Amino acid sequence: LQNVRIDPKSISFSMWRDIPVPFYMSVYFFEVLNPKQVLQGAKPMLNQRGPYVYREFRYKDNITFHDNDTVSFLEYRNLFFQPDLSNGTEDEYIVVPNILMMGAAVMMEKMPNILKFLVSGALAGLKQEAFMNRTVGEIMWGYEDPLIDTLNKFVPGLIPFKGKFGLFVELNNSDSGLFTVNTGMKDISRVHMVDTWNGLKKVNYWRSNECNMINGTSGEMWPPFMSPTSLEFYSPDACRSLTLVYEQSGNFKGVPTYRFVAPKTLFANGTDYPPNEGFCPCLQSGIQNVSTCRLNAPMFLSHPHFYNADPSLVNAVEGLHPNEEQHALFLDMHPMTGIPMNCSIKLQLNLYIKGVSGITQTGKIKPVVLPLLWFAESGSIEGSVLKQFYTNLVLIPSLLEYLQYIILGLSVPLIISAAVLM
Repeated sequence: LQNVRIDPKSISFSMWRDIPVPFYMSVYFFEVLNPKQVLQGAKPMLNQRGPYVYREFRYKDNITFHDNDTVSFLEYRNLFFQPDLSNGTEDEYIVVPNILMMGAAVMMEKMPNILKFLVSGALAGLKQEAFMNRTVGEIMWGYEDPLIDTLNKFVPGLIPFKGKFGLFVELNNSDSGLFTVNTGMKDISRVHMVDTWNGLKKVNYWRSNECNMINGTSGEMWPPFMSPTSLEFYSPDACRSLTLVYEQSGNFKGVPTYRFVAPKTLFANGTDYPPNEGFCPCLQSGIQNVSTCRLNAPMFLSHPHFYNADPSLVNAVEGLHPNEEQHALFLDMHPMTGIPMNCSIKLQLNLYIKGVSGITQTGKIKPVVLPLLWFAESGSIEGSVLKQFYTNLVLIPSLLEYLQYIILGLSVPLIISAAVLM
């Protein structure tokens, strides 16, 4: 118990502060093969590209202990491209939706026609089109686009940012918010459980108190002596708490584990799963609208390839092949300590696109939730850390158990002999 608390004197503290597990983020892009036809109302044809693999280093800073059995910290992520593990380079070009333009078009759909006319003319002057051909590096880490200044001029506040635009531009060398979690010094059952995130007990993105609650841990470790039921964690990337459910017991390289997976209801809509009604308004089941925490852009989260989603989402495009082996997420936990041994968290980012009256660049695009990319953050304990785990948590307890039976076996004849002599 002493060694799983968040305490500088505990064995697990250094592991908690500087995670020794080698994490990798693998990114897969969906290239649009028929952009001109999509503009005329055809079904998008997609081709998966990648993976583009990044080594991920995580470390905590600004660690501050408080008198109420909590500790605050900022966790940073640094990503480095791994060409030897990737199927392609960051310099490769990929045809994807013009995310800024198409997102802004949908956001402007109900605005006055004169404003849309002016924006459409500005788009023509900037030679902006519905689909763009950019490098992986640009899409990931940002590119200069005069469209940003134009939108800020005509529709102030529509996209409240300046400079480069990229899907992961704010992820690298940045923190995931100020977490304050329980140390477990007074109550070990509360260790790692989130007290506040950015000073908040709950967020205000969603339409119900239940959906806005910040539940579980920060997603790295959990309280010890886990039961085979469920686990929760708050994900700043998903803007919500996520609950995984127990699937089966197993072992990872000799260490006993519980496997937790995403339930089919994780991204279900309110019709299929009433507790999720607070995350709506929803479209089909299996995608979550995250526009309220993504600058009101029409963005959706889902499992990769719309795994566990309404079949209509898969059928609306060509090129998706959802399956459990490749697209389901999991966490393999050591139940005694609450430490993950092996994990792979997978999410897909989608953009809702459609032809918008008054903005000619959107053509006759039929409304569709179009996959942009999916990524898997994976890691497993290995090397000296795994050896220490196996020795302390498997080998020594087994030897002690065998020793117990040996002592018991030797004591039985002695007890019989003593009884006979009496």
